[in-house]
Amino acid sequence: MKAFDVLFSKREWVAFFILAALILVVLPSLLDVFRLNLVGKYLTYAFVALGLVLCWGMGGILSLGQGIFFGLGGYCMAMFLKLEASTPEATAIQSTPGIPDFMDWNQITALPIWWQPFHSLAFTLVAIIAVPMIFAFIIGAAMFKRRVGGVYFAIITQAIAAILTILIIGQQGYTGGVNGITDLRTLLGWDIRTDDAKVVLYFVNALLLLACLILAQGVRISKFGRLLVAMRDREDRVRFSGYSVANFKIFIFCLSAGLAAIGGAMFTLQVGFMSPSFVGIVPSIEMVIFCAVGGRLSLFGAIYGALIVNYAKTTFSESFPELWLFAMGGLFIGVVMAFPNGLAGLFHDHVEPALGRAFGKFRSSRSDDTPATEPAQ
Repeated sequence: MKAFDVLFSKREWVAFFILAALILVVLPSLLDVFRLNLVGKYLTYAFVALGLVLCWGMGGILSLGQGIFFGLGGYCMAMFLKLEASTPEATAIQSTPGIPDFMDWNQITALPIWWQPFHSLAFTLVAIIAVPMIFAFIIGAAMFKRRVGGVYFAIITQAIAAILTILIIGQQGYTGGVNGITDLRTLLGWDIRTDDAKVVLYFVNALLLLACLILAQGVRISKFGRLLVAMRDREDRVRFSGYSVANFKIFIFCLSAGLAAIGGAMFTLQVGFMSPSFVGIVPSIEMVIFCAVGGRLSLFGAIYGALIVNYAKTTFSESFPELWLFAMGGLFIGVVMAFPNGLAGLFHDHVEPALGRAFGKFRSSRSDDTPATEPAQ
């Protein structure tokens, strides 16, 4: 029990249970299956936002290429699901039965060797985490060991996202090209397209998100988390103290990649496809905006930011589809200039003190014999 007390403060436990009640009880009871599945899609982006809080908010490493890892996790899951849907019986009308339809369309007559392991769900689950983290390790080692950081690192990750998108589109016979991997039907024989399946996947997604939130909180309050903040604020002092700043950056960058990959895999399961449109520059910047709006220093704020911005995007783009990207850019600029700590910062600076004062007055009015509670600071 003491370990849980150390993990969250009393105020943070309240915030945790409010979030859990919202996504596990309130939203499922109020929304129909279609809207609930839509919220589930929003929650997959919250995994990326959690990783950005650790990487950007705590470590000071702004990555504009998180769509890379979101997409890699999603493609790993999509490859398994596509192979399961491409049995010889289901693809009997193809010139080469037993391979994905887009390979047959591109005159590929045998399943590529690097697709073969994705027949196994166990391998796929490992690959969802391992492939993006290995890719992040390669990028991080190449950059951080040479002390490349700041805006230069952000631009490089953006360029890598663009390169990977072009590569996926160009290798149409192996990746599905611009359309991506589509027509995903079952998971170990379980039809993921039914309403019941969508509800179950929503709850799996929500519980995984809460578990990742606990993991991220553990990192935040650890000695490593304190060193990350010190590295963000005074990198040279941390280096002169004998710590390997490059290794710290590589580790937290890989961890944020793993969290983004989990979100990508759950996105594929809930939406039923994965395409390069979720890998490139625009989705990567949007993911940063989710974190910035919610609060790049707050794990809870990042989750709420992902929910709020995606809901606004869905609502606003239905009425003004051509203006949404401008609104998104303006939102990011406004957040950076007006409230750099996001909605979580506004709540902490203004709402929480007001609630503390109101609660103190309420307590004092209930009993003349008991001293009023001190206002929250």
